[in-house]
Amino acid sequence: MRIPASRRRIRPALWGLALTAVSIIGAGCHLYNLEKNLKPADAEFISTVRYIITSQERKAFLEAAAAEKPGLIEEFWKRRDPDPYTEENEFKIEYLSRIERANEMFHGEGRTGWLTDRGRIFILFGPPLDRVINPPSLGSRIERCSEVWYYGQFPVVFADHNCNGNFELVTYDLTSLREQNLAYMSALSEAQNQAQTTFRQEKSFFAFDWEVVKTTETADRVEGKVVVEAPLANIWFKATADKMETVLEIKLELRDSEGAVYWEFKESLPVTTTESELKARAKDKIRREVPFAFDKDLDRLRRGKNQFVIQVKNTTGNETVKKTAGFSLSD
Repeated sequence: MRIPASRRRIRPALWGLALTAVSIIGAGCHLYNLEKNLKPADAEFISTVRYIITSQERKAFLEAAAAEKPGLIEEFWKRRDPDPYTEENEFKIEYLSRIERANEMFHGEGRTGWLTDRGRIFILFGPPLDRVINPPSLGSRIERCSEVWYYGQFPVVFADHNCNGNFELVTYDLTSLREQNLAYMSALSEAQNQAQTTFRQEKSFFAFDWEVVKTTETADRVEGKVVVEAPLANIWFKATADKMETVLEIKLELRDSEGAVYWEFKESLPVTTTESELKARAKDKIRREVPFAFDKDLDRLRRGKNQFVIQVKNTTGNETVKKTAGFSLSD
């Protein structure tokens, strides 16, 4: 005999799943309502630590009485202090500093910089060792309007699908990167001591501006220069005696439409200053002009879209930035 659906018994295991689902939904609504009614200072704390607070910590904080919350905030940071015997909490200082820098670097996406995908990765894992920027002029649909950050050998890819300045994270498995960052944070105190020999004043990513200027173009000769400018405020300097020193390694390539190298230039540019001079000139830029003159096989450059590729490495901070730009000749 067929039992009507309304009278069928539900197995205990399925009852358990159903009750679990209802419990999860109910708990989520409960915590949501608690968070919605937080005092401004408590709401700001929960928002600020969203990337590092555990689900258990969040639940305990939201359910605690108002009088208990200041103590929970203090305990939250204390648990993450790599060296409790010093006055400063290096983890807290570093985390809040990364939020400030993310706001400076990643504004313009319709939300605060630290809430963007690039801001989140920067806060969780710090500045990458290498950062490759692929402009809209890059031929590949996958590569153009994207950024690749390298943490050691691990790439983190962000894609700006519409080339309008809104980058989305497209690297999903960050397990090895999390482990790497946890090891870094746990050893932060030792790193702070080592960093005393390095001067870094409110430094963001290492970055530079550049342009290709053609001064002469005839049927059989092309002359011009590549102008490179790097803000002093974005450069790491190593302290040596009473001086601050670093070396910028500049590499230029002109590639033809098939990707073959037509011309290249390499240079190690030493930069020396003092700490007081560096502070006074924080808004200044290091400028380098690299002249070029092409008079051979110019038809090769007239056949299609050529590309200038520039790579600048700050040897002290071990940061490398690569940029590209189109370059064409008149027919």
